[in-house]
Amino acid sequence: MNKGTPYLARQADATGFIQYPQEEHDIWGQLYARQAVNLPGRACDEYIQGLDALAMPTDRIPQLAEIDRVLLETTGWKTAAVPALISFGRFFELLANKEFPVATFIRRKEEFDYLQEPDIFHEIFGHCPLLTNPAFANFSHMYGKLGLAASKEERVFLARLYWFTIEFGLVQAKNEPLRIYGGGILSSPGETLYALSDVPERKPFELIDVLRTPYRIDIMQPVYYVIEHIDFLDEIARMDIMAAVQEARKLGLFAPKFEPKSKAS
Repeated sequence: MNKGTPYLARQADATGFIQYPQEEHDIWGQLYARQAVNLPGRACDEYIQGLDALAMPTDRIPQLAEIDRVLLETTGWKTAAVPALISFGRFFELLANKEFPVATFIRRKEEFDYLQEPDIFHEIFGHCPLLTNPAFANFSHMYGKLGLAASKEERVFLARLYWFTIEFGLVQAKNEPLRIYGGGILSSPGETLYALSDVPERKPFELIDVLRTPYRIDIMQPVYYVIEHIDFLDEIARMDIMAAVQEARKLGLFAPKFEPKSKAS
């Protein structure tokens, strides 16, 4: 979150309205249309229910107030407009206050398929539908409070928990098909198809294992962790996560399943 970015968030006027140029609305519409085809049968039911509840526009970037009305009614959350990149401390603070950070810019056409920075499509389309779900919202709130109190070293381990759940989590109930709940997958056409293919490794969620698993943000994930149902996030929230962090620090990380960034093609 502390690296530079070429993107600048758009500022709201005195009424909270953000003016986007038409070409940016067009990009939103193209991204939305593509994922609307990819997600049926792949996204988890709770996400689809949240997407229906938000009823976000398909042809323009939604205003945050439109999203807030639904989130406040369902789980007491709201969005918070932020710059393209924020500190970990600010990120945790917002989650602890039930505010989900949304960078108010959208990717350029040349980065249509992949963007390292979380843009408004990633945040609103990828994450906000599940913030209407009580278990997902509660886990996000708990995570923010833990991170706010954690040390810099502990936050590195907590980042892996967020990565393999909120961003890149999969869910599979007994005798049911594998589904997606992670917003990093749901907002990515390529990873939506890849995550459910035969290529990556998938493991049952074990907290210590998740905390010990390295990841890279600029590649398709070689491994995903699978929970049995969305309500399992409530069970994770009741675990002694910080004790698990200390245990993971003692045990050390697993060997990465990818090449170092400098060597990867």
